[in-house]
Amino acid sequence: MLDELLGRASLKERIDELEDEKRRLRNQLDAEQERRTDAASARQDAEERVNRLEDKIAQLEGEVARERDRETDALSFRRVEDLHGERLDGVVDRLRSVDAGPEGALSAMLTDGGDVPASVADAFGDRSALLRRATPCLAFVDDAGVVSVTLDVPAPPESFASWDDGFRLEDEWVRPVGEFALAVVRAGVFALGEYDDRERVDYHGFASGVKSDHSKGGFSQGRFERIRDEQIAAHLEDCETTIRERDVDRLFVVGDRRLVDALDVDATATAAVDASGDPEDALEDAFHEFFTTTLRAV
Repeated sequence: MLDELLGRASLKERIDELEDEKRRLRNQLDAEQERRTDAASARQDAEERVNRLEDKIAQLEGEVARERDRETDALSFRRVEDLHGERLDGVVDRLRSVDAGPEGALSAMLTDGGDVPASVADAFGDRSALLRRATPCLAFVDDAGVVSVTLDVPAPPESFASWDDGFRLEDEWVRPVGEFALAVVRAGVFALGEYDDRERVDYHGFASGVKSDHSKGGFSQGRFERIRDEQIAAHLEDCETTIRERDVDRLFVVGDRRLVDALDVDATATAAVDASGDPEDALEDAFHEFFTTTLRAV
């Protein structure tokens, strides 16, 4: 009665209503927090499952790679032969003579570090693992398996793979044909020969004063290396000048790989070779080594 007289009854009812609403909101909040906890727990469980699956996949991929390596190690080339001169000519002509019928002969250029295309791997079958060991190379196989070989060639073309009735093998990829120049670059030694096929028609060569890398003599190591680097840089400038003075469409540069890569010239192809001796002797060694092709029977 007193509450009604003082107007407190309505306030109490409002308070009760607000308390009920607060409890409902609290229950909703508790339910939402529980759902968030469950969601976070589910997300964490899913992430753990994903991590476990990724670990399992990595483990299986490792096992596959090891198994592939074991299979490759167990395989070996049926024959390996270095080809030069008349022997090289004979093998090239023999490969060109193959008539495998329409789409019966596969020719492919496999580049260093690239994957073996599936079409090439399928054609070589179980022995395709050997192709990775031979790259970069030309690969040849016919649909009957009569021919199955690779050739590493001095002037390889761009990557390709194609089926035809015969093998694709251009002279300029593998033999010294036409007009070209061959330069050999080593520390302190340079030689350049101009050729028409296998015949040398011109020659330029010189030796420079580059300190031996075997002994620093009376110099400190740092000063010795600095002087040697300066001498090599001057030697390379002389090499570049001599090369640029020649008017040749095709240029092959060989020798010390580090120096060959440092030359600023437009070369058709480059290679590391172990040519030694004075400039002219080094050129003869380089010509023989560069135009020697390795055949591998897969």
